[in-house]
Amino acid sequence: MTLELDLDTINRDLGHDPKALTEWALGLGKHAICTTNFRPFEAVILHLVTQVQPDIPVVWMDNGYNTPATYQFADEIAKRLNLNLITYLPRRSRAHREAVEGLVPDIEDPRHTAFTQEVKLEPFERALREMQPDVWITALRAEDTPERSRMQPVSRNADGLLKVAPVLHWTAREMYQYLQAHDLPNNFDYFDPTKVEDKRECGLHLQH
Repeated sequence: MTLELDLDTINRDLGHDPKALTEWALGLGKHAICTTNFRPFEAVILHLVTQVQPDIPVVWMDNGYNTPATYQFADEIAKRLNLNLITYLPRRSRAHREAVEGLVPDIEDPRHTAFTQEVKLEPFERALREMQPDVWITALRAEDTPERSRMQPVSRNADGLLKVAPVLHWTAREMYQYLQAHDLPNNFDYFDPTKVEDKRECGLHLQH
């Protein structure tokens, strides 16, 4: 059976079962990471992965522009789940960047692409280089954007990295029910300056 057929089978058999898919991914015996941005419902994926592998590296690309509530939520959930949290920051601080280039450019501004590269894509690419994971677990959900609705729960990117999205097919209702069942906190005061609009992609998941 080829790799593609294996992925097709895994997606068919486990793609709608977040717990089973997480257990499968972390049971491969490969170096895995989980990324987070501490947006709404992120406690779901963080709880799922740490129930299987408590010390899994949880990688946060902190762009420096998060809301106070997001930073407070990050601290709360990191303590609650005892996260092995590894934070990647842009090479320039927000204060440095704004002193030289001003406030966040509008999404119609040609400079917005460079802004996204600096505060989100470059830190993520640096994380991949330094951590060299074999498996990347992400909280992507199909209902978030049109691009994500066309993705599969398990895929392999051009670099061979196995990308696993256990909650891809879950609705917001199912995510909320999981939070309730496990008494987990949530964070709705979230803003991503690289996306601005909820249904817009920042580029990270299109490139990787």
